[in-house]
Amino acid sequence: MPAANPFLDTALARDHLYATADRLSARTSALLGARTTGTPAAEVLINLARTVLGAAAGQARVLDIGCGRGSTSLALTTLRPAILVALDAAPAMLTATRQRLAAAGTRPPAARVVAGDFHRLPIDDRSIDLAVAAFCLYHSTQPARALAEIARCLRPGAAVIIATKSRDSYAELDQLVAAAGLDPLAAERASLYQTIHSRNLADLTATAFTVEHIQHDQHQFRFTDLDHAAAYLATSPKYQLPPGLAGNQVALAAELRRHLADRLIETSSTVSYAIGRRHAP
Repeated sequence: MPAANPFLDTALARDHLYATADRLSARTSALLGARTTGTPAAEVLINLARTVLGAAAGQARVLDIGCGRGSTSLALTTLRPAILVALDAAPAMLTATRQRLAAAGTRPPAARVVAGDFHRLPIDDRSIDLAVAAFCLYHSTQPARALAEIARCLRPGAAVIIATKSRDSYAELDQLVAAAGLDPLAAERASLYQTIHSRNLADLTATAFTVEHIQHDQHQFRFTDLDHAAAYLATSPKYQLPPGLAGNQVALAAELRRHLADRLIETSSTVSYAIGRRHAP
């Protein structure tokens, strides 16, 4: 039987997955280098935020939950909100976001970077005009609880934008690992997008908000060879690999080539977005 979902292990996330910005940076770079179709998430998120806030953007108090390396936070600064709070539970992600905002010339009070857990947000009741939770709530075993906590922070009528992916994202890469014999159960292991994903996004959002908009964008990826695929695979903790391969792109690529003919690998992911409005009091 596959092991428990490593993406839901809080200690693993804090001490390994997001202990530095390097793994996330390498993961993002590998995917961006492989993507052939699909609108960049930051572009979609900023367009949705503009739609939600309209002319009020300049007076808005915006919360970016699970800010990661600051990509979404940086995009949100283009709206010139009155206040932007970038929040994450991992110190390394907060440092990366601070550096990114500073390099772009963004300074407080326009932007603040804050440590926090999306189950216990350090935000006052009814104080936020827009919350964005992009690619983070799938690390919660109880995403509905996190959504209820986000709703607490929103003023009446304010909105949340949530982004996640399909549960079967990059399934062809799982099959590649299994076919090489490096982890025969790779295709059966829990997805990063297990708890909140494209299919249940609308229903989960509806537990705390009035669902106003759902959008699904199909992304296609083309990994040019096994080395390119290994650049992404080495960033994932989901596999039970032989010693020395986890996190080691060079060794993993070499081992894949020992068992498989080098070739082009194509895969896909559905990126899904929801806009929810806080229920009337």
